[in-house]
Amino acid sequence: MLPDAVWRRHSNPKSGWTRLLAYPVLILAVYTRKWALLGLTLGFVAVNPVLFREPEEEPDDWMYRGVLAERQWSERGKPFVGLGFPQVLSLVQIFAFLANLYAAYKRKPLATVATTVATMALKLWFVNELIKRYDPELAVA
Repeated sequence: MLPDAVWRRHSNPKSGWTRLLAYPVLILAVYTRKWALLGLTLGFVAVNPVLFREPEEEPDDWMYRGVLAERQWSERGKPFVGLGFPQVLSLVQIFAFLANLYAAYKRKPLATVATTVATMALKLWFVNELIKRYDPELAVA
């Protein structure tokens, strides 16, 4: 579980969207063997949740709602990975991610693109399912 201050800063839509967009950069770094780029991307992903300021007002943004939903899911003690729905989406995403890393490392362009899209689509689907289950009445103030 993340500290409250980290969750609040991570709820800035810029945090979520830039983190999402960092994923193809990470895969590109593996594909092109640009290890410095890989290191920079991993560093960015690590500091991303605290890189942006907490939103001053509640933005009407899908990613903002997604972070709130992830936080609520986590604080309810529900696992992010499992055989139930929507956790199975994260489970399948792990295999897509591993296939993505393999395809990028072996420099298989079509497989790399397909598994990058699959990994990102599964993540977005999972977050969308959490948003559907989000209860604003239980939100942390």
